[in-house]
Amino acid sequence: MQIYGMRWVAIDNLSEAKMALTQIGSDPAGVANMAGKGIGRAIKLEQVPLRAAHILKQEMLSVGGDAAVHRDVITNSIDATDVMLLGTVRQLEHLAKKVSAQPFGLKKIGQALKQLLIALEPSTTRSLNCRGKELILGERTLVMGILNVTPDSFSDGGRYASIEDAISQAQRLIDEGADILDIGGESTRPNYAGVSAEEEWKRLEPILKALLERVAVPVSIDTYKASVAAKALEVGAHMINDVWGLQRDPDMARVVGDYRVPVVVMHNQDGTAYHHLMGDIFAFLQKSIELAETQGLSGDHIILDPGIGFGKTTEQNLEVMARLAELKTLGHPVLLGASRKSMIGNTLNLAVNERLEGTLATSVLGVVSGADIIRVHDVKANSRAIQMADAIVRGQRGVHYVGA
Repeated sequence: MQIYGMRWVAIDNLSEAKMALTQIGSDPAGVANMAGKGIGRAIKLEQVPLRAAHILKQEMLSVGGDAAVHRDVITNSIDATDVMLLGTVRQLEHLAKKVSAQPFGLKKIGQALKQLLIALEPSTTRSLNCRGKELILGERTLVMGILNVTPDSFSDGGRYASIEDAISQAQRLIDEGADILDIGGESTRPNYAGVSAEEEWKRLEPILKALLERVAVPVSIDTYKASVAAKALEVGAHMINDVWGLQRDPDMARVVGDYRVPVVVMHNQDGTAYHHLMGDIFAFLQKSIELAETQGLSGDHIILDPGIGFGKTTEQNLEVMARLAELKTLGHPVLLGASRKSMIGNTLNLAVNERLEGTLATSVLGVVSGADIIRVHDVKANSRAIQMADAIVRGQRGVHYVGA
């Protein structure tokens, strides 16, 4: 039996909370005061020294929340502990303010917590300059179309190796809805030995030069080699997509920094052993962010990719997909590249050319999880699915009610 229309209301951020309270007719001052009380957050910190952990626990309790720590903290028999802060946005905002004035590294924790809470809110619309070509982030989910000009890619190797075929396919991808083209001259499929920088550039150069004369969208180069990236940027490429997150070639960060171009930094590793899957991925990406920042890049120019299909088992890939939204806490745009990957093939027991439906599922989940860019082979179908998901997800909760 329903009592007074009792129901659960899904509220994930402050914007939705404010809309829901405004719908009730609350006073604007009350809306501002109450909005943060209806949103629960769990914030994890790793290996916090005991003195700081004790204070975090006490301060969270003082604002009405809680903090989970290792059971041995009470006896001081360990040196550090992971901490899970449990509270509402309002409580966590109070905590950030309180600890920002305290010692033992708590000032930095308070500042970082404040920025993390901001990052969890819906992103604003802003412009990303790609060497004169503009991408609008935050308004809708962008589509990056894949153009492999290799003879041996796992999905479409050899199909677009000639200039004519590559140009034709590039135009098709743009006509079908691609906002960015991502060109790769070397296969990154599992267990592939790779090619020299000279061979990779030999494949890329003529096609890249032809494309830059013909297409209006930004062109990204999928390479982890600094010399290839430098040559591509010299002739006019607009961004770099590095599957090793600036950490395989020591000159890559300098190259992208010199040209001030957006760079996709992807998580990758040899093998599939992790201490803590998401924690290790975050640590890797944070190092990539620091490498880019050292060379003058910041904000939206650093785009994060969790690396589906790279250094992960099928089960690990599925967990990353399920927790994709957590990447937003790093404060940079997120790119998802799951198109036709083995995760889909292994889960559905399907060959590469039969993975469209599985890819569409990952793309829709990417929209729901807040991805800014989704990298795919089949642009038309994915673009339509992404557009539909955007229409549902972006800013709809609480928009329509009587009196609006």
